Amino acid sequence: MTRDTSRPNTRRELLRLGALAVLSFHGVRRSALAQGTPRAEPIKIGTIGAGRMGGTLGTLWVKAGHPVMFSSREPEETKSLVEKLGPLAQVGTVDDAVTFGDVVLLAVPYSAYPELGKRHARELAGKLLVDVGNAVPARDGAIAAEAKEAGIGLTTAKYFTGALIVRAFNTLGYGVLQREANRPGERMAIPIAGDDAQALSTAEQLVRGAGFDPVVIGGLARASEFAQGAPLYGQQLTANQMRNRAGLGQ
Repeated sequence: MTRDTSRPNTRRELLRLGALAVLSFHGVRRSALAQGTPRAEPIKIGTIGAGRMGGTLGTLWVKAGHPVMFSSREPEETKSLVEKLGPLAQVGTVDDAVTFGDVVLLAVPYSAYPELGKRHARELAGKLLVDVGNAVPARDGAIAAEAKEAGIGLTTAKYFTGALIVRAFNTLGYGVLQREANRPGERMAIPIAGDDAQALSTAEQLVRGAGFDPVVIGGLARASEFAQGAPLYGQQLTANQMRNRAGLGQ
């Protein structure tokens, strides 16, 4: 009896189709997972202050791909910084920077907070305000005593009503941040505190973009735990070390 070669081997064909289906499924799954993995999108940042701290953090964020508008009392010096950083950096007034930024970096002496809060309350409402300041008695006067008594996070919130405040980057000098950003091995930790979950999430992204590991200490009431003079202030620790030091566990 002659075998009919015009008909495919049904079993072999079914196995082949099954294998293709499995490969296709895994390919789709990998594609879906890739699409579901969030990519860090550029965040527009305005700085109130472009001195040592504002200039350092703004520079790190520009290098991470974020557009930054710097503002300061010394616009000529700021223009020099911006020219070195390229097209993602620009200079403007404080009004310009507050309007420009989806996130605003507050990097000026603490005594300026009441006036800035009053002047820019409307524009800052609903925006993430990254507060890196320290209340220094010799420089800032009476507001330093208020910040110590009420807690620095809650004091900032009092003067910037409506803004989504996250305390961060206040524990170390600009030179340490420049030196330790994106260091090899385990990154240095930056303690942060805030009351709004989405604002904290965005702040964590910005801390990572600057080259550090964020450690959420808690709400604004706990920002005093890493205020100037507090146990977590000035500590160059890894994230695990800082969590342990703060009593947060792993």
